[in-house]
Amino acid sequence: MKFTPTAGPQAAKIRFIEGGLSLFDGKAIQLAIGDTKPLTRRKFVLAMRKAVHFAKANRVKKLAMAWKDIRALAPKDMSDRDAAQVAASAFVMADYEHNTYKTKPKDGWSVVDSVAITDMTKDAKAGVTLGQTIGTAVNECRELTNTPGGDMTPASLADAARKAVDGTAATVKVLRRADMEALGMGAVLAIAKGSAEEPRFIVLEYWGKKINDNKSRKPVVLVGKGVTFDTGGLNVKPGDHMYEMHMDMSGGAAVISAAALAARLKLPVNVVALVPAVENSPSGTSVRPGDIVKSLSGKTIEILNTDAEGRVILADAITYAREYDPEIVVDVATLTGAALVALGTKASAVMMNDEKMTSMVMELAEHSGDYMWPLPMWDEYEEMTKGTFGDVPNLSTAGNSRYGGVIAGGMFLKRFADDLKCPWLHIDMAPRMTSVPGDFLAKGAAGEPVRFLLALIERYASKDDKRVVE
Repeated sequence: MKFTPTAGPQAAKIRFIEGGLSLFDGKAIQLAIGDTKPLTRRKFVLAMRKAVHFAKANRVKKLAMAWKDIRALAPKDMSDRDAAQVAASAFVMADYEHNTYKTKPKDGWSVVDSVAITDMTKDAKAGVTLGQTIGTAVNECRELTNTPGGDMTPASLADAARKAVDGTAATVKVLRRADMEALGMGAVLAIAKGSAEEPRFIVLEYWGKKINDNKSRKPVVLVGKGVTFDTGGLNVKPGDHMYEMHMDMSGGAAVISAAALAARLKLPVNVVALVPAVENSPSGTSVRPGDIVKSLSGKTIEILNTDAEGRVILADAITYAREYDPEIVVDVATLTGAALVALGTKASAVMMNDEKMTSMVMELAEHSGDYMWPLPMWDEYEEMTKGTFGDVPNLSTAGNSRYGGVIAGGMFLKRFADDLKCPWLHIDMAPRMTSVPGDFLAKGAAGEPVRFLLALIERYASKDDKRVVE
């Protein structure tokens, strides 16, 4: 999608109208946005996506709209730059579809090739440029996540990380099985045992900030679950629950995309993305229920169910993060179906080791559009993580393991995050792994929480610098 300052004669002009019925007469679109102006931030995002969604449904290739009409819809407290950034990101995200494996129709794909926004202010033009970059990064994350498991292996995920940082100052190194054995990453290696696909531990580093003595400032460390396909292992999933499990590496794709985006934007901050990448498959060599594995931290993990594998590999990655003396550690994972039970499909669950961060996290989630809701990590929940024969069980041992499943997953990870000397966030993004009706996005991966991670990275970049991204 291209953005232009002037509209050509073939562009369909958009007029935003009150009400619920949108119309296209062959030349112009009357797009219904409800009956309230200005819109809330959330409704503004959806209105911008709806514009592209409606155009695609009517096979409109070129759109035109006036900046003053977009500005009139945006909340009054949004700057021109912010409103334009949000609008451009929404346009780009709404235009994406996963067509890689489809035969191209004779009349081509239904996409919007260009959007003309006339009479933009200088700040609005800057916002559109930034929004296009962010939306493109989110779509690249979606494309990576949508890739079928037969093509998305730990090795190909590592290759994708290298490709993501191509042309930037970021670098990627990849640990293989022998490297992980030498380090003692028993948790990652245990989950990988059953698959013919070799595991990878992906380390993406971007050093964009130096302090006066030329030493690097503490980095933001992002940890993403990289299970490239999850059968459940020996505790194999029912057939109808295995579909879309190629997306169990959504967290890994998100942290790769966010770190690469920070590098592409040349943000003055240090960022490290860590992705333990494995395939969880059943075989004669698979980890078994009842096995006890030794993690990188030295703690032993009691495997009660091989389908609770994501938290196991993340344990080693969180421990590895200590090597960087991080400013903050954020892990992102499609960790539990329980998060869907708790929150539905509209928000990810978030947990943290310092409740003072709650307001900051909620502000960034709302601002970025990657919505989240906090769940508790009270001391009373610690009994969930008391092992019988090992230090930490990978399922709750406090009564019925179905109760509080999303909290149990977070409390498991907290046992390893307790060794960090910094704030830590756990994002269970299972509810937002895929788009849902009403998002005005194509079916498949939603690309969350790339925008939230960028906002968090920028927040740390701006601790002693002028803000780069509003």
